[in-house]
Amino acid sequence: MPSVNSIRHWIQSNESLLQLLGSLSLMLFIFTLVALVFIVITLPEDYFTRDHRESSSLSQLHPLPWKIVALLKNLLGGLFILIGIALLILPGQGALTILLGLTMTNFPGKYRLERFIVSRPTISKTLNQIRRRAHKAPLQLPAAKRLLNSRLDRS
Repeated sequence: MPSVNSIRHWIQSNESLLQLLGSLSLMLFIFTLVALVFIVITLPEDYFTRDHRESSSLSQLHPLPWKIVALLKNLLGGLFILIGIALLILPGQGALTILLGLTMTNFPGKYRLERFIVSRPTISKTLNQIRRRAHKAPLQLPAAKRLLNSRLDRS
C-alpha cells in the first residue's frame, strides 16, 4: 500500500499533467453543458412520444453528402456518450450528456433507450427546466404504462 509521502511525491512530480487533466475536464464540462442546452431547446416537444421518426428530405436530394453528415453526427454522438460515461465519475452531468449523445446517434433500439432515460424523474425535470428558461413548451414524455408495455413486448 502506498504511503502518504509516495502519493504526495507522485502528485508533485505530475503536477502539470494533473493541471492539464483538470483544465480538460472543465472545458469538456462547459462544452457539454452548452451543447446540451442548445439541443434540449431545439428538440421538438413531441420528440420522445413519436412512434417513428421520418427520414430527412435532404437525404433524398444528395445521398453522399448526407451519409457523410450522418457519419460525422454519429461520431460526435459517440464522443458525447463517452464523455457522459466519464462524467458519471468526474464532475458534470453524465446522464444528460449520455442522453445528448444518444439523440445524435443512430442504432437499433435507440428510441426505446432514449425514452427509458428521459422517463427518469430527475432527467425529465432537468430537461424541462432548461426548456422553461428558454420559454419553450415542456417535452411530452411517454406514459409510464406505455414504456412498461413496450419493455414487456420485447421480452
